[in-house]
Amino acid sequence: MKIGVDARCLQEGKNTGVEEYTRGLIKYLADHCKDDQIILFTNSFKPIKENFRWLEGIGNVEVKRFKLPNKILNFCFWFLAWPKADKMLGGTDIFFVPNFCFIRLSNQCKKYLTVHDLSFERLPETFSFKRRLWHFFVNPRRLCRDSDVILAVSRSTAADLKDLYKINPSRIRVVYPFFKEKIFSGEIRNREEMKAVKRKYALPKSYFLFLGTIEPRKNISALIEAFEHWKDRYKQNDVKLVIAGQRGWLWKDILERVRNSKYRREIIFTDFIEENDKPYIYAGALLFIYPSLFEGFGFPPLEAMACKVPVITSHCSSLPEIAGDAAVLINPYRSYEIFLGMELLLKDKKVYEKYKKRGTERAKQISKKSRKIEINK
Repeated sequence: MKIGVDARCLQEGKNTGVEEYTRGLIKYLADHCKDDQIILFTNSFKPIKENFRWLEGIGNVEVKRFKLPNKILNFCFWFLAWPKADKMLGGTDIFFVPNFCFIRLSNQCKKYLTVHDLSFERLPETFSFKRRLWHFFVNPRRLCRDSDVILAVSRSTAADLKDLYKINPSRIRVVYPFFKEKIFSGEIRNREEMKAVKRKYALPKSYFLFLGTIEPRKNISALIEAFEHWKDRYKQNDVKLVIAGQRGWLWKDILERVRNSKYRREIIFTDFIEENDKPYIYAGALLFIYPSLFEGFGFPPLEAMACKVPVITSHCSSLPEIAGDAAVLINPYRSYEIFLGMELLLKDKKVYEKYKKRGTERAKQISKKSRKIEINK
C-alpha cells in the first residue's frame, strides 16, 4: 500500500506544534507501516530549509519534491480543483493531511485530516484580517466534510467539530499528539548547561515564565496585570516575569503594554527560544503561567509539568482535559484569578510540592496514552 503525507508544513524547518506533530506522524507511520511505502509531498520553487536528515535509516519513506510556485499551486488547488496531490505522487491509497491547507485529492484516495483546533471559529477577533482571509479561502469546513477520517488532537477539538461543523462522530478519532516527555526532564537544574542557557537568554535568578507565541490569543496582557498585582502585594524585587517565544500578530501592542507598566524593568522578553534550550528555560522557572484563551491541545503546560514546575493555566478549551488536576486552573478573563493562583502555590510549600508531583505524573500519563492511528486499508 502507498501512503502519502503532505509535508509542506515542514519546509521552513520550524519547530512549532504543527511541525512537531507532522514529524511525529511520519515517524509513527514509518514504524507501524513497515510493509507500506510512505511518500512525503513537498513543493517549493525556492530552496527549502528542511533537510529531512532525521529520516536517515528509515527505508520505507521517500521525499518527493515538486518545484512549482506555491501561490500558483494553491490557486490551482482552490480554483481549478486540480491537480490531485495523490496523483502527483504516482497514486496513493491513503493521504494524510496534518493541518488545514490548500489541497485536492482524487475520490478513490482516502483522506485523513488532522484538526488541531477551531480557534479561528471560536475567537476570530484574535486573528489578523490576513489570517481570517486565508481561512476563508482554505475553507476548513469543506476540508472536514471531504475527509474520510478526521484526527482530532483532543476531546475538546472533537467536540468543536461536532458542534460547529456538524461532523458525524463516527468519522472523528481523538488521537493525542506525540509528546516526548523524557526530553523535558526536571533533573537538570544543577547542570552546567542550565547555567549556560540562563546566561544565553540573560535570565534572572528567580522568575515566573510564559512560553508561547506573543499574540492576543495567549492573553499575555492579563498575565502582566496579574504580575503587577503580585509586585504590589509582595514587593519581591528579586522575582521577575519572563515572556519567551516568537513574535506573532500584534506583538507590538503587548510590548507597549509592558512599557507602560511601572514594573517594566521586571519584565523580560527573550524572543525565540531554541528547541534544545526549552527544558532549561522551563526548569529554571518558579512557576509556569499559561492563561491562553484557547488551545487545541496545549503543549507548553505539559512540557512545564514534565520539568517539575507548577503550572497555572486556563480552565477553557482543551487545557483542563490535558492538565487534569495537576495544574491550578483559572478564568483567563480575570487577571486577579491568575494572581490568586500565584499566591496559592507560593504561600504554602506543601501545595507547591503537591502540584510539582501531580504535574510530573500527569506528563507521564499523557505521554503513555495510546497514540494508535487505526488505518483502514
